[in-house]
Amino acid sequence: MKRLALVAFAAALATLAGCMVGPNYKRPATAVPPAYRAATPTSLPSLGNEKWWQVFRDPVLDKLIHTAIAQNYDVRIAATRVIEAQAEVGITRSNEFPSASASAGLLSQQNPKVSKVFPSFEENAGHLNLSVIWDLDFWGKYRRETEAARAALLGSEWGQRGVLASVVSSVAAGYFQLRALDAELAIAKGTLATRQDSLRLTQVLEQHGSASLLDVSQAQQLVATAAGAIPSLESQIAQQENALGILLGQNPGPIPRGLALTSEPEPAQIPLGLPSELLDRRPDILEAEASLVAANADIGALKAALFPDISLTGTGGLESYALNRLITTPSETWNAALNVTQPIFQAGALRAGVRLAQGQYQQMLLTYQQTILNAFEQVSNALVAYQKDREYTAQQMRLVAATEESDRLSRVLYQQGGASYLQVLTSETNDFAAKLSLVQAQFNERLALVQLYQALGGGWQQ
Repeated sequence: MKRLALVAFAAALATLAGCMVGPNYKRPATAVPPAYRAATPTSLPSLGNEKWWQVFRDPVLDKLIHTAIAQNYDVRIAATRVIEAQAEVGITRSNEFPSASASAGLLSQQNPKVSKVFPSFEENAGHLNLSVIWDLDFWGKYRRETEAARAALLGSEWGQRGVLASVVSSVAAGYFQLRALDAELAIAKGTLATRQDSLRLTQVLEQHGSASLLDVSQAQQLVATAAGAIPSLESQIAQQENALGILLGQNPGPIPRGLALTSEPEPAQIPLGLPSELLDRRPDILEAEASLVAANADIGALKAALFPDISLTGTGGLESYALNRLITTPSETWNAALNVTQPIFQAGALRAGVRLAQGQYQQMLLTYQQTILNAFEQVSNALVAYQKDREYTAQQMRLVAATEESDRLSRVLYQQGGASYLQVLTSETNDFAAKLSLVQAQFNERLALVQLYQALGGGWQQ
């Protein structure tokens, strides 16, 4: 047993002294712009560093996001992938260490007398052995495989954070869409009530000869238009609630409301930070880099297969044909062996494997660089959309103020006989459409904020 220990110690020293073939990972150089397009210079930390509850300050929305994080099936599935990757690391890392097994046995038998030549005999025996097999990682094959497995684990963790950020953004966008539909429904109901009053007034005027049947018909048309919009909006609201319920990991059902769409707080300014910060914050970029690290380690593992495989085997224990003397009498047994296996001819399979790994690395490198470019584009697009949506919303507010005044004046003139009901019809239609467009503009502005927050790598921080 002492000899086995010495051999194992020498093998451990040889393994530690062994080299790791293959390239060591270094983050590739990437062309990063100094600033985002259309960005306003600021020294404030990036919006992407903020926690989601600091960006969306509606208590009801915050509660919905908390529920989605705990119950959403995509988030839970991503968590199981992390558990699988952790197990893969444990399995792969075990190859770096020796494997040992113990065996013990007892034997007792008696044979009858066959002849004078073969008399009867009784035999009792026992053994207790420990066997060790160690495939020495002299060239770093198993260490490279462990490096690749750990990179895959890190990639799965960033993948889970990416799913988390996507769910947070989807819940926020879905909630804002629901509040926009609520606002449109309120406008439709308010418009319907106003038009019903106008219809009754027109009917009274027609009965007294101050209006025509055409005016009544046109008033009925306005009522029908507003009334027809209500069932459609109610259907969209129910469907949007169902969609949010699925995001929350719940059965379809009603969704609680918080602040109105126009009451949702907005940041005074949108600090973006430096584009280079995305490389250390966006989950999809970091997941792509983890795949690149794993591909780089695979090259080393396959290069190590070109070199001799060195393994150590040993067995030691006790063995005796007298059970009562198994321990008390010298009965030690041991053997040790050092095996070296060098691949000679495999028809180029090993070198082809190295070239395959190098090609996969180049593919992962291009994917990584493409992911970074896509991230810069998404931030720039979301920033432009947010800025222009805010400008469009301001114009729509002016338009609504103008259509409301035009509607009021046309009604006054019609009641005094200074305008036809066609003018009332036109102003009513324009006012209704302008109010609905304003709600859509307000929703688009908040949707652009959600998209910008996600593009900056926010939403996964807890």
